[in-house]
Amino acid sequence: MTPDELSRHLFECVSAACERLGTTSGSLEAADIVIERPKNRDHGDWASSVALKVAKPSGLNPRDLAVAVAEELAQVDGVAGAAVAGPGFINITLEAAAAGELARIIVAAGDDYGTGSLHRGVTMNLEFVSANPTGPIHMGGTRWAAVGDSLARILISQGANVTREYYFNDHGAQIDRFARSLMAAHLGRPAPEDGYGGAYISDIAARVVVAYAHDITALPEGEAQEVFRSLGVELMFGDIKANLHDFGVDFDVYFHEDSLHESRAVDRTVARLRELGHIFDDDGAVWLRTTAFGDDKDRVIIKSDGNPAYIAADLAYYLNKRERGFERNIIMLGADHHGYVARLMAMCAAFGDTPGENLEILIGQMVNLVKDGQPVRMSKRAGTIVTLDDLVEAVGVDAARYALVRSSIDSNLDIDLDLLQTQSNDNPVFYVQYAHARTCAVARNAEAAGVRRNDGFAPEYLTHESESLLIAALQDFPRVVRQAAELREPHRVARFIEEVAGIFHRWYGACRVLPHGDEAVTDLHRTRLWLNDATGHVIRNGLTLLGVSAPERM
Repeated sequence: MTPDELSRHLFECVSAACERLGTTSGSLEAADIVIERPKNRDHGDWASSVALKVAKPSGLNPRDLAVAVAEELAQVDGVAGAAVAGPGFINITLEAAAAGELARIIVAAGDDYGTGSLHRGVTMNLEFVSANPTGPIHMGGTRWAAVGDSLARILISQGANVTREYYFNDHGAQIDRFARSLMAAHLGRPAPEDGYGGAYISDIAARVVVAYAHDITALPEGEAQEVFRSLGVELMFGDIKANLHDFGVDFDVYFHEDSLHESRAVDRTVARLRELGHIFDDDGAVWLRTTAFGDDKDRVIIKSDGNPAYIAADLAYYLNKRERGFERNIIMLGADHHGYVARLMAMCAAFGDTPGENLEILIGQMVNLVKDGQPVRMSKRAGTIVTLDDLVEAVGVDAARYALVRSSIDSNLDIDLDLLQTQSNDNPVFYVQYAHARTCAVARNAEAAGVRRNDGFAPEYLTHESESLLIAALQDFPRVVRQAAELREPHRVARFIEEVAGIFHRWYGACRVLPHGDEAVTDLHRTRLWLNDATGHVIRNGLTLLGVSAPERM
């Protein structure tokens, strides 16, 4: 019996119990039924507080209602018992056969196990990384690459139509500083005081010279700088895209900020906001009245010199997304952008949208690399930062992605490079991948021993304590994925499959799938093979949601 099936049975039992007690369950719907794992497994397989929720509007004593619901549940096929605790909590225990049936359900569902309909049909734009094309991706951007791509996969698993988008910031002063830095490197001069350093600048400058295929030094300085600007940005961004692709991250849209200015999108956006009554003019500048929507001060959109302020592109870009049909827009920003949240939410509200619904902002904290117990502070190539390439070179793509995803984005993250290079249970990605590889080894060995899954299935035999724990964990996977999508927290999937891996390893040590010696193959062996294979599906599906491979041999 799956959690969804149990929830439906519980809804029916609540309705029947209320009717028996002379009342109704009111506006209660099946979707309102929540079941949870008891903290103490001695209390049963599942627990629900539905009686506490329904009793008051129905005019009933919560415990009396809970007792009536428990009596109804006891008549449901597959329910071994239901007991009432405290003021009206209902603890539910399933029969072994009903619980074990999940193994066959998971194997039949395969890659689809864990998918859901939370965001079915919702069109989402997920913007992440969006590093400036002035240097390699640093660790903050690398964290967002792993987390953002994982979040996209999780949202898609819940039915959302997700567009991964990279905002290509190719307009403004930082691009000019980049061009001057490239030109200085080519001429053998020190980098400008406000410019960029690192070996990558010399690399890009040399590649610009080759790509231009003419004598850049023959050009006037202004024209030469423009060559370095246009070709340098193109080459740098090509490197960024290649590095992300190698990291398993590809975007559906690369949106160029420059296009907003070339298409006069900013002017159209100002006109739209003026129609809505949120624009005012003062001291020769054009302002957006963001204080009307919770910002701490109003914001200049067009400066008195006629040039657009930084927020102008944000406004035009948001409107562009909405005009492209995105109902929900999620932007993932670094810790240094905390101060932008209020103005962006005010921007959303100014267009008549709902902050937190049409626009969501996720803020990620810092990432620190540690090796030999000491912080890794800089890259030989980038000069002042540690890059995506540095991390991948040290530990590989799988370990890098997993390490970046498995912790909440709300917390600073310390990554121990030495640990991620070890093949031990202390290395979380190895621990999980090894569990999957072990399920595959069990399946291979079972085939060699003549244990064929389809020759029999007797879930009532799955009575060992470790089997009950493993089945209970596997049942929870769809709920965990749904919650990860709802809360925008991919780390929940990582922590869950670590838990499953641990329970599986203990089950493997306690319950044999293969017959011992001359022992005959029985339905117990075959049914345990179903459970083994179901575990493999859950771990593989979880790893896939995180963009991490599930090796069959290690």
